[in-house]
Amino acid sequence: MSKQGRVLVAMSGGIDSTVTAMMLHDAGYEVVGITMKTWDYANSGGSKKETGCCSLDSINDARQVAVQMGFHHFIIDIRDEFGDYVIDNFVDEYMAGRTPNPCVLCNTHIKWNALLKRADAMDCEFIATGHYAKINELNGRKYISKSADSHKDQSYVLWGLSQECMHRSRFPLGPYTKPEVRQMAKDFGYEELSKKAESYEICFVPDNDYRGFLKRRVDGLEEQVAGGNFVSVQGEVLGQHKGYPFYTIGQRKGLGVAFGEPMYVTEIQPATNTVVLGSVDDLVRNGMTVGQVNSMKYASIPEGLETTTKIRYKDQGALARLSPIADDQVFVEFYANVRGVAPGQSAVFYEGDDVVGGGIIYGSNLNS
Repeated sequence: MSKQGRVLVAMSGGIDSTVTAMMLHDAGYEVVGITMKTWDYANSGGSKKETGCCSLDSINDARQVAVQMGFHHFIIDIRDEFGDYVIDNFVDEYMAGRTPNPCVLCNTHIKWNALLKRADAMDCEFIATGHYAKINELNGRKYISKSADSHKDQSYVLWGLSQECMHRSRFPLGPYTKPEVRQMAKDFGYEELSKKAESYEICFVPDNDYRGFLKRRVDGLEEQVAGGNFVSVQGEVLGQHKGYPFYTIGQRKGLGVAFGEPMYVTEIQPATNTVVLGSVDDLVRNGMTVGQVNSMKYASIPEGLETTTKIRYKDQGALARLSPIADDQVFVEFYANVRGVAPGQSAVFYEGDDVVGGGIIYGSNLNS
């Protein structure tokens, strides 16, 4: 056993996880690499060639690095675990008129659970990933903080990690920027890896066509939901749409109907197959209810805590006051109005760079 301990590193074959493994290996950890097969894109019927973490090329890339660096590497198939939970939830949320974030769900319920289970089986004290985030500690509690790279920061998608996961996790890339990580890959002798392109798609929708995915996943979906009404916020029928699951809050392009002025999706009503349209001002909200809350920095969310709250991954965040209303629910009151609050998305609460916690947006308040 090494002085630093034995660490199980999730290796996708990409630059970030590969450099993570190299850094820990050089730091004196006994590294064990693991690649998780989460999805077989050939089964989805999409048009794009299989890419990213589930492709054969990526798996081979990860294994090759492990062989060259001299540590063990394993491939595990978690497609059943992933599909039953993440993909079913993805479909169910759109069918309920909400906008899911499958990456958050996967991290919280699938990847870390799978990693911890295999880490225990392989006598690994720690697990590590190539996420751009930092881990800090306060009064014995571990919590996520933003990474040094504001463009790559992934703290938003990690709000759901448990204390057990946090205490055993390592994020070596947190103090570095993406250009610095690319340079590390070069310094390690992996020139081609340093040039590897980023992958931003949902792994099981690599063609970025979630509507096509839903159509293939739900038999007869187009026939079930076709012919619903677009209505104004006043209730006036404006035209017909292709089906409520194919629209998201804040959407302006691709509505398929010309209105003579910019119109945005402001509400989705699945029970009546109705999509409500309005102006950009009709997207304004001054509060929201967030459920399934995971308090990370504190044992519970303090009453009246002021935070910067993000309502989507690339959101800059807005100042807000938090008020717990149940064991796992919080009401968020924004100090200034925000636009595009989408039920199903994650809300993440920050104190400076620190993640206080997060949850799933249940609903929002209209501006008054």
